[in-house]
Amino acid sequence: MTRWFEDIVENDVFPLGDYTFSEEEIIRFGKLYDPQYFHIDPDKAKFSHFGGPIASGWHTVCVGHRKMVDALFAEEERLRLIGEEPGVSGPSPGVSSMVFKAPVRPGDTVTYELIVTGKRRSNSIPGWGLLFNQINARNQDGELVYSAKLVGFSKLRDYTPTAVQRVKLWIAQLPVIGKQFRR
Repeated sequence: MTRWFEDIVENDVFPLGDYTFSEEEIIRFGKLYDPQYFHIDPDKAKFSHFGGPIASGWHTVCVGHRKMVDALFAEEERLRLIGEEPGVSGPSPGVSSMVFKAPVRPGDTVTYELIVTGKRRSNSIPGWGLLFNQINARNQDGELVYSAKLVGFSKLRDYTPTAVQRVKLWIAQLPVIGKQFRR
């Protein structure tokens, strides 16, 4: 999230935008990354229980992730335009669940959203907080096609390390001693 940890409100919903999947793109992605017949062969796929080609779940995830990153950049720009300093987002320590509820078919327009479902200060990395998020993706009929729960780091704006933390950070930066200290 490109807001400071302190500024993020639980249960806020962030629209990420929508995307229309074409058959050509579904096949191209499938051939590159998930070459199963129901992603890459329309003739075989029409005789499957899907009734035609469907997007790889990973394709759906990748599009949603790109939408999320684009939204983060847009939020950063929006904050700068109104004279505010954007927060600092960090990496994700992981995804706790991911489900594909319905197939994405050629011509489907999928709308993505991010919801911050919870947050807490990090126990292991001073100056950072953890954001617990959910990404939902729905097709043009409002049917949930994909949902994931993930965690991301967000920097605290008003963080001052304790004296002990400052000493540990200083020692960790020393070439020889720091290497031993980090073990």
